[in-house]
Amino acid sequence: MTILRDLSILWSLFHILILFILLYRSRYSQRKTFIMTGIFMGPLALLNVVGLILYGAEFMGKIFVLTCTLPSLLFFWLMAENRKGQFYFTFCLADTVSYWIIVVTNIADFYFGGQQYILMFVGRLLLFPLIEWIAYRYIRKPYRELQESVKGRWGLFAGMTGLYYLLLAVISNYPVVVTKRPQELPAVILIMLLMPMTYATIFAALYRQRQLLINQRIESHLREQKNTLEARLDNQQNIRKMKHDMKGYTATLSGLLASGKTQEALEYLAVVDGEMDALLGQFCANPYINATLVYYSRKLEEISAVCNVNVQLGDEELPYVELCQILANGMENAYEACMKLEKEKRQVSVRMQYHKAYLLLRIKNRCPDDLHVERGAMVPTSKTEQGHGFGLPTIKEMSERIGGDMVCYTENGFFVLDVMVKLEK
Repeated sequence: MTILRDLSILWSLFHILILFILLYRSRYSQRKTFIMTGIFMGPLALLNVVGLILYGAEFMGKIFVLTCTLPSLLFFWLMAENRKGQFYFTFCLADTVSYWIIVVTNIADFYFGGQQYILMFVGRLLLFPLIEWIAYRYIRKPYRELQESVKGRWGLFAGMTGLYYLLLAVISNYPVVVTKRPQELPAVILIMLLMPMTYATIFAALYRQRQLLINQRIESHLREQKNTLEARLDNQQNIRKMKHDMKGYTATLSGLLASGKTQEALEYLAVVDGEMDALLGQFCANPYINATLVYYSRKLEEISAVCNVNVQLGDEELPYVELCQILANGMENAYEACMKLEKEKRQVSVRMQYHKAYLLLRIKNRCPDDLHVERGAMVPTSKTEQGHGFGLPTIKEMSERIGGDMVCYTENGFFVLDVMVKLEK
């Protein structure tokens, strides 16, 4: 009946891969990932089964980490989109869950199946598809969202799960398989019960951190809306003031024209036009984008920061909700960075213009000399960065929502944020 044992091991190895691929993020397409996995992992699994037949389960169990775990770890690491803590945690998660099933079915077969391997085979035949269904139905989507939104603590959790995997491997196989050490069975059972509780604690911590990030984003979004509304209200108040002053302007113009002083009237109109632009803070024709620029330019002026704005937009229709969020987050980051600098170093520039079918936005600000961000580097997600933090993921999200992209980097003492959006004609 050892054929059932060998088949159950081959079945287990195959389904460990499926469980891992369900949760893991490859840099390649799903089809290419499956093909490359089959090419590499298929022969590796068969070699381990051949070793099992030739040398026995006890011997192969002791060297399984070397013959299967480490080679597969290296292979998937090379294909991973993210090679940091998220990858290692996912790898250890799939391996420990699968190893847990293997150990449980092995113990159950020894004590209740009469070592005929029937209970082992049937248990693995049913449990692995069940776990995969649960992973696909309830875990895959939120877990991938966690990988996207939560950037910290993965290294610590990966270390915990890696040690847990080694603990399972050692306690179930050394010095001999656990079924030959019945006096240690209670300790093994307690460890097996501890594993689901450990993972529940880890996922609860990750979920709380994700919720905190979501709440911060909501708070940031509400603050941006408040700032935009305040800027528009300020504009409305300026407009009312301008209307009130128009009576005086009209009286002066009427007097000049009545006296035949046409040239003086034109010069006076030019002065009035300049005063109105200054009063309204007119940077562009789009009222929403202009309101955002007005609010932050005045905010920067309050801290004595030099702010140069060059926005070449007309009154064309634009995705102003997303663009205002991008502008607000970018200029808020620039404002916070300037606050940490000496007054004479506080400089910000904003440029927005078209280039062919693209709308280009660049926000530059002076930054501390020790801040260094490579072009294309991962976007930071917390205020641990020196003046640039939580707003950047929001900018990236808003850019992608309207079919664009963003990149940030440091250059010659400036932090540069570039956003490019492709617009439909």
